[in-house]
Amino acid sequence: MGILVTGSAGHLGEALVRSLRAQGLATVGIDRVASPYTDRVGSIVDASFVARAMAGMHTVLHAATLHKPHVATHSRQAFVDTNVGGTLNLLEAAAANGVGAFVFTSTTSTYGDALEPAEGAPAAWIDEDVVPLAKNIYGATKLAAEDLCRLFARNHRLPCVVLRTARFFPEPDDDARKRDAFSDANLKANEFLHRRADVQDLVDAHLLAIGHAPTIGFGRYVLSATTPFRREDLVELRSDVAAVLRLRVPGWEDAYARLGWRMHPRIGRVYANERARAELGWRPRYDFAHVLARSLAGEDPRSPLAQAIGSKGYHAGTYADGLYPVEG
Repeated sequence: MGILVTGSAGHLGEALVRSLRAQGLATVGIDRVASPYTDRVGSIVDASFVARAMAGMHTVLHAATLHKPHVATHSRQAFVDTNVGGTLNLLEAAAANGVGAFVFTSTTSTYGDALEPAEGAPAAWIDEDVVPLAKNIYGATKLAAEDLCRLFARNHRLPCVVLRTARFFPEPDDDARKRDAFSDANLKANEFLHRRADVQDLVDAHLLAIGHAPTIGFGRYVLSATTPFRREDLVELRSDVAAVLRLRVPGWEDAYARLGWRMHPRIGRVYANERARAELGWRPRYDFAHVLARSLAGEDPRSPLAQAIGSKGYHAGTYADGLYPVEG
């Protein structure tokens, strides 16, 4: 009996396969792209391929997806086919084979417009109780796939855990304005305060979800580095992040001065991971304090796993801004 990992040529898929193999666990990686971590090349859109790959599996880690950077290069139908139809193929094959745990990698992008507070409103505290308001086909199809997981947990007794991951890609930001305003290391450090995670911590959460899935039955969890902020900070975060940080992370200003970094003046949303820590026993290690300490020491703040995987990119071509052709 093995563990099936979809999207094994991608950032998270490779990280999962690497980690599972390191533990000596029987793992099969599938992807439409050949890689050292892909055992079977094929598409999850192909139900017959999925059925063959599922034979003998007891666990599924479903990381394959079309991502936000593909919105402007792929049709909406392609997103439906891959993110919804592909997930349905996997769920049906998993249920038919008596799989004991199905872990679906979703995204905090599902929250969409809920991430953008109105003018004058406090920053948004984003946890599992916030109602998602998808604003593009990526978010809409990931939400649909989440609901398919819920249906299979409800109607087929297939234990399903949905993990809404914050951004963890190593590539430069997809917003050209941010790339122009901040160095890449500075921007990513800022994001560890409220909207970023390291791939090692995400792998740890996925592996924990396997063991908890039978008890949970169905659950959704936000995965992001643990924020130093609290709910009572949300009003001030919209106007003066530095003042909040002086209270929550003493000494950060001296550290930023030494590094030549700048802090964002305002923050609009904070991802909260309390439920994942409480119910999955997740203990993310890579947070803002870690990034500061390692950067001050002249070290790479990324986990060894993130460093080993490196950057993969999302597109074969180049575009007007040199990186991403992204819709809103």
